[in-house]
Amino acid sequence: MLSLRSVRRFFHYSAAVASTGNCTAVSYPIMKQKPLEEPALVKLKAERDPEKLFNLFKANARNRLVIENRFAFEDTVSRLAGARRFDYIEELLEQQKSLPQGRREGFIVRIIMLYGKAGMAKHAINTFYDMHFYKCRRTAKSFNAALKVLAGSRDIAAIKTFLNEVPEKYDIELDTYSMNIVIKAFCEMEILDKAFSIMVQMEKLGIRADVITYTTLIAAFYRKNRIQYLVNRRQAWKANDLMLSMERVGVVPDEITYNLVIKGFFQAGYPEMAKREVFLSSDCKECQKRCKDCNVKEGCNN
Repeated sequence: MLSLRSVRRFFHYSAAVASTGNCTAVSYPIMKQKPLEEPALVKLKAERDPEKLFNLFKANARNRLVIENRFAFEDTVSRLAGARRFDYIEELLEQQKSLPQGRREGFIVRIIMLYGKAGMAKHAINTFYDMHFYKCRRTAKSFNAALKVLAGSRDIAAIKTFLNEVPEKYDIELDTYSMNIVIKAFCEMEILDKAFSIMVQMEKLGIRADVITYTTLIAAFYRKNRIQYLVNRRQAWKANDLMLSMERVGVVPDEITYNLVIKGFFQAGYPEMAKREVFLSSDCKECQKRCKDCNVKEGCNN
């Protein structure tokens, strides 16, 4: 039988244990969860202050989610250009060129184009010339990017120099896209004779024109009401052989080309030439379907 003293000791010990347990519970409070940090891309998109935007992008220079996101690059550069902070643009893009991604031609092409969109043509061209510093090989891809920036600057002398000297210097093979860039630039500057001569010159180099080449030239001549010039001056452009010459180089004329040439021939007062050349190079039903000019449809039924 338990004595009264033993019972008292038991209750005293139990109370002490309970008290110790409560203290332990109080000494380990529930930890508050740390809020998740907002993603860098979201921050970049929301930031409106040019300086803060610059610092935020610079701080994420090695963040792959940022540097591999084309929109983030273009949007940041565009907003900095709008704020006329070209110094920030230069610092950001030059920093990117020195990082490992600067060894990829595709990435350098992006830098060239971004400089071009910011109106910093000189920086874009220097980036092309300095590619060997980043151990990056030049091909027609980077050449065309630089050429496109020059074309946008409308500096005729610079375009000619770049086109004549760079391919040979760096052993770059031009392609049809190169030709189309220059032709489009000259057409937009309304130097139509030069645009056509570029096509002739490049075809001699073995670069074949495509539908875009012909459509760009014909559309430019059509806008300037110079289809008649093409028809009359056979030594510059044999307009009556246009469709056949396109087929001869393996180019299938598209709907735009058909419509431009057909309308041009009628405007120049050569309906018979339009009927003969167009309808000989394609079947009558196809021409009727493609052509929107009622005179041609009537001629087809004769």
